[in-house]
Amino acid sequence: MPRIWESLTLEDAKKMVCAAQARATSLGVPYNVAVVDAGGHLIAFVRQDGALIGSIDLAIDKATTARIFNKATAELATLAQSGKPLFGIQETNAGKVVIFGGGIPVVFNGDVIGAVGASAGTVEQDIDVAEAALAALDF
Repeated sequence: MPRIWESLTLEDAKKMVCAAQARATSLGVPYNVAVVDAGGHLIAFVRQDGALIGSIDLAIDKATTARIFNKATAELATLAQSGKPLFGIQETNAGKVVIFGGGIPVVFNGDVIGAVGASAGTVEQDIDVAEAALAALDF
């Protein structure tokens, strides 16, 4: 029997980006938001007017990191501290692994089907904007 692989769709990603933008606007911080599919590939990206240029790659890399490790980047931050089990993980994958909050995997029926990454504010704001994107999904 063939395996069916679930993944976020473009429609899902559009909903997520819209919700993230709304949350960012309410915070008064222009944001970069990225959504990746089950394979960790970019589906959608938005850079609000005035969002930090340096946060473009961070948003994309946070989403990819959350997907390839199936963990929120805030959790990786804790696990990557000196003396912890994943110390040095940020040096892997050509240095594109992000180990601070703002990247969150999307889980459906127990499977990770994509992820979102948000960057431009504080770590707490980044997490908040990413969580708003997740809340837009109706499953």
